[in-house]
Amino acid sequence: MIKQNLHTHSIYCDGKNTIEEMTLEAIQKGFQVLGFSGHGNCRNIDNYSMDEENTQKYIQDVLTMKEKYKDQIQIFLGVEEDVLGQRFIKHQPYDYIIGSVHFVKVGEQYMAVDESQAITQQIVEYYGDFLSYAKSYYQEVKKIADYDEVDIVGHVDLLTKFNENEEFIAFDQEDYLKLAYECIDLCIEKGKIFEVNTGAIARGQRQTPYPHHLLLSYIYKHGGKICLNSDCHQKEMLDCYYEKSIKLIKACGFTSMMLLTQDDFVETDISDFE
Repeated sequence: MIKQNLHTHSIYCDGKNTIEEMTLEAIQKGFQVLGFSGHGNCRNIDNYSMDEENTQKYIQDVLTMKEKYKDQIQIFLGVEEDVLGQRFIKHQPYDYIIGSVHFVKVGEQYMAVDESQAITQQIVEYYGDFLSYAKSYYQEVKKIADYDEVDIVGHVDLLTKFNENEEFIAFDQEDYLKLAYECIDLCIEKGKIFEVNTGAIARGQRQTPYPHHLLLSYIYKHGGKICLNSDCHQKEMLDCYYEKSIKLIKACGFTSMMLLTQDDFVETDISDFE
């Protein structure tokens, strides 16, 4: 069985563990592939992403662990790039890049779409309704399609983190789906990979992964590619909800997922991940 996680955070941003602690936990849990994806510099907005000093320490630490444990696990150096943060126009030194949207403009400030239900309520009140908020959010996500350096679209419907019980909008609301589908279409057209992300489950804030199964089914029907990630901030949760997520992925029609190798991403039969 192949176990892979390409969305991993550490103490260099908002994770709880060191690079080595994460690596040892991945080995213990039977992972063959572990990719680190520290939050790229977005310090003009947040207080947790990697500043320049931490970025260099992070890069060196990952490369050191990659060499140290090369006989036990394949480690990749990645970064999670926010559309409001520093652009990494070229991959180097990174093996892959995740593109994400964590913030929307609310008046003269930016607010995090995934911080809390109360903050989400404030954002919705500012925009007037959830649909208007979603329009602004997905306009930001659409930008990722034009970021040639980005390989993976991070948690594409992150704005729904606190909507699991449809407190703000029905997931099958036609106008909402149209906004999400248009965004997904652009990213598929540009060859982006979508992650199935279990991070909010690990933190006790959801019971299902991103994206919602309606969006995941749409990605499948329109030829999109996916990978399974845990968006791990705490080593014990490296494979959080993996088994159930694969069942969901199969139920949505997928027969393959993308595996990162030394040569590139390779489409791999889903049975290899079970």
